[in-house]
Amino acid sequence: MNEITANLSAEQLAGMIDHTFLKPFGTAENIEKLCAEARKYNFAMVAINPAEVETCVKLLEGSPVRVGAAIGFPLGQTTTECKAFETRDAIEKGATEIDTVINVRALQKGRLDIVKKEIEDMVAICKPAGVICKVILETCYLSDAEKETVCRIAKEADVDFVKTSTGFGTAGATVEDVALMRRVVGPEIGVKAAGGIRDLDTALAMIKAGATRIGTSSGVSIVEAYKVSLG
Repeated sequence: MNEITANLSAEQLAGMIDHTFLKPFGTAENIEKLCAEARKYNFAMVAINPAEVETCVKLLEGSPVRVGAAIGFPLGQTTTECKAFETRDAIEKGATEIDTVINVRALQKGRLDIVKKEIEDMVAICKPAGVICKVILETCYLSDAEKETVCRIAKEADVDFVKTSTGFGTAGATVEDVALMRRVVGPEIGVKAAGGIRDLDTALAMIKAGATRIGTSSGVSIVEAYKVSLG
């Protein structure tokens, strides 16, 4: 057991996990199972597409598990106005966390004004409503300089979290990217590692690098493996 896990209980680890079902296909049973598992393990939240928000709110009624909507997902290529509408709509339907994909192509064209506005709009909508807001960078497509730029914009806008990936890109979270993001945003803002985190060792490596949330569809197996490791 390393220094990060020495004082981390299984319950605390579960409380760092965003339990995810963001596939473009699936049945009602998939969402029911997601919410039942989230309720059983007390995961931080369920991460779902906006169309499932109302269903998850009902399924999680009376539970501390939060409902998170993915906005502009997974490409981030909608307009700032669309993202703002999606955010308001998801909150009106009961979402208590928002994960928004930045416009990567705008960033790469040097249109920082667009990236800044969509992040500031998200914060302006979420904060008064008491909703947690996260910015998804999609790090696999960005240079280190671009990652740093987005993290600085996000920090200045007072987001709650910066997040590595959607899980739909060419690669997911890396320890190096989590460490870079933590270095730029400092200790006050959360860092969420997501994409390709399917086992305990990977999850713990991300936490050691500075992640305070883990986005994964493998939360149950990760927590069960951690319980075994604790003896």
